[in-house]
Amino acid sequence: MTARSPASRPSDWDAAAYDRLADPQARWGREVLDRLVLEGTETVLDAGCGSGRVTEALLGRLPRGCVVALDASESMLDEARRRLARHHDRVRFVRADLLDLGPSVLGGGRPVDAVLSTATFHWVTDHDRLFDNLAVVLRPGGQLVAQCGAEGNLAVLLDAVRSLGVERAGTWHYASRHETLRRLDRAGFVDVDVWTNPEPTRFDDPARLADFLSAVILREHLASLAPDERRPFVEQVVAAMGEPVIDYVRLNIVARRGP
Repeated sequence: MTARSPASRPSDWDAAAYDRLADPQARWGREVLDRLVLEGTETVLDAGCGSGRVTEALLGRLPRGCVVALDASESMLDEARRRLARHHDRVRFVRADLLDLGPSVLGGGRPVDAVLSTATFHWVTDHDRLFDNLAVVLRPGGQLVAQCGAEGNLAVLLDAVRSLGVERAGTWHYASRHETLRRLDRAGFVDVDVWTNPEPTRFDDPARLADFLSAVILREHLASLAPDERRPFVEQVVAAMGEPVIDYVRLNIVARRGP
């Protein structure tokens, strides 16, 4: 999932591969969803819906509600449409950049009751603007529940990449708890709780780890390499990691829009 304009990305996501491989993100997403307080009638913005795995669980919590499924990736939205076809009357798909988010982007005329986001905000480089935009489309008192990569995320993995004499290509922002608290306050959010937690993720199958790195973490970097260089590079990264564990650190957000 991503939140930058299509022109700024080297290539779109392989949404089918992401859907098949991103079990950690789906697991965390369901845990984050549990923090959302719902009656079942709300309209919820899924900010970075990806292939729709977490969106599907969200719809299960909204038997009389609906979801605005937003993503910047056309291939992700296509995959989500396939997954969520039976819910077509309760899902509206929007292709948009979170940095361009506003009422006109969402349409419908009414602010949403809640925003859910998992594994997306770290792809957004301007978190001040991000939280301002979310506040604009969220009703007063509405919930923001999110999780993304935190400061220190992938530090060991990135060191493994550097050991090969390169820096991981791409753009991301792993924010700290302190700066996130400040930004949420500035954007007018209240009842704010922000915390981080490590989520070391082990892969017992080296080939699946290589597939995961290719489809998710190193996707942008691999787009800068010649096709015949990509798999050998990923296999070198796997070897350099030593232990087949991705050192994820998650940034968790629970807040409400102020009056």
